[in-house]
Amino acid sequence: MVLVMGALVANAQKTPVKVADLQKAITDNIAKDYVGFTIKEATKVVEKNVTTFDVVVVKGTTQETLCYDSNGKFLKKMEAKSGTAKAAPKPAPKPTTTQPPTK
Repeated sequence: MVLVMGALVANAQKTPVKVADLQKAITDNIAKDYVGFTIKEATKVVEKNVTTFDVVVVKGTTQETLCYDSNGKFLKKMEAKSGTAKAAPKPAPKPTTTQPPTK
């Protein structure tokens, strides 16, 4: 039972947030620092009793995810994507070593 409870604590709780419900500090920061970008979606993330907001902004084919604290202060840019929405490329397979056949 302890392992199950520990696993639940480790996972972040994510809740969609309406763009209109975002704090003014967040929308003001995006308007100032990300001119021409529009907010696509926002998520409230609670992990280890810390609340942050992940906000996805887009401009043309560029998409970025911005992270803000519970007071609306910008923390970091999490991801930048350019071009059409594509799955992340898979890592190249590791080379396999072949051994000569035994006689």
